[in-house]
Amino acid sequence: MILVSRITLALLGGLAAYQGASSLSVSSHFATPYSYGIWAAGVLVGALIGFLLGGVAGRWLRGHLRALERAADRRSAAELTVGALGLVVGLIAAALAGIAVASLPIVGPYLLLPVVLFVAYVFSRIAARKHVDILRMVGVRSRPAQTRVIDTSAIIDGRLVEVIRTRFLSGSIVVPDFVLDELQHVADSSDALKRARGRRGLEIVEDMKRSANGGFSVRSTDRSDGDPVDSRLVRLAREMGASIVTTDYNLNKVAQIQGVEVLNVNELANALKPAVLPGEPLSIKVIREGREYDQGVGYLDDGTMIVVEGGRRLMGQQVQVEVTSILQSPSGKMIFTRVAEHGVSA
Repeated sequence: MILVSRITLALLGGLAAYQGASSLSVSSHFATPYSYGIWAAGVLVGALIGFLLGGVAGRWLRGHLRALERAADRRSAAELTVGALGLVVGLIAAALAGIAVASLPIVGPYLLLPVVLFVAYVFSRIAARKHVDILRMVGVRSRPAQTRVIDTSAIIDGRLVEVIRTRFLSGSIVVPDFVLDELQHVADSSDALKRARGRRGLEIVEDMKRSANGGFSVRSTDRSDGDPVDSRLVRLAREMGASIVTTDYNLNKVAQIQGVEVLNVNELANALKPAVLPGEPLSIKVIREGREYDQGVGYLDDGTMIVVEGGRRLMGQQVQVEVTSILQSPSGKMIFTRVAEHGVSA
């Protein structure tokens, strides 16, 4: 943008200097052997001034275009389309109103432009805000677009792509460029386990790109921003009016405090686990010791941890247990049990 602005203003500056030198030559009969040199110098100075001003204008335009892009990301395609049509209708109404305004004595010509801009803005604003009702009036039903910003933890976790394939997660999928950078950094790690997880994460991003039913995009951000990834993720979601998909408990809490909707894959997995009630019998294999005295630990087929009171001595055995209590947290579900009478299997 800056280079284009510099070139454009340099050309305009050189052309303006040439036109000015030509007018001066004609009006003052300044046609001497030195006139061509003066014209060339004027064109060079005009182009240089335009080139310098182009840098300032380019940076100003770049900042405002980014703000415009962020504003557009927070709006659905239906809202933008209806808003544009409202702008057209507003310009037509403004032209009709402008006829009456222009006829006013003295102030009419000065009020014409403000009136046109005001009327056009009001029509486009109302059309955008009421775009759902307007579309419904013409027989088109529109649902607000939902955008999901994906966190690194949700990608590496691996379960999200299966959720997308089953179409339980709708909306546009957005992966920020700094999340891809973080995945690449993990994939380039010297640790073999981290390297495998990073490479798997990059493959999952490719799978999400193919499976996303509401669109997929990689969001470019300011790479000079030195804030932590979580802070940049929350800020991006707020700017886009999007929700964050993650498995990170801390990010979940920070985002919710700042008013950003969070979809936690762990909470979804916990919600889909079979429900058990106190007193319900279960059959599990005790595979290791628990954290507390005389506890044993086993797992259901879905990965739910089962804590068996008095199960330490039963490691390696299949036992019948009864549910005593259930502990539910965002990180998972734990079921506390005790060994049933005659519950040890051979």
